[in-house]
Amino acid sequence: MEFARHLLDEGMPVKEAVAGACSVRLRPILMTTLATIVGLFPMALKLGEGSEAYAPLARALVGGLSVSGICTVLVVPAGFYLAYRNR
Repeated sequence: MEFARHLLDEGMPVKEAVAGACSVRLRPILMTTLATIVGLFPMALKLGEGSEAYAPLARALVGGLSVSGICTVLVVPAGFYLAYRNR
């Protein structure tokens, strides 16, 4: 949302600033989140040797990354828009 704030400082309307920031940052956010989740799946499904001990940790990480990814993509921009819509 720092990028959206920068666009606001340049004089762009709030709705356009949020949409522009989301379109620029969506791909990197999804790529890093999905790469980590996909990398944790073998451990979460107990596919490797010794992964039985780490499976609960991997499941917790997959769940947390999924929820945080959704919040980052949907909730944070909506909250930013609601906070700055009267500007």
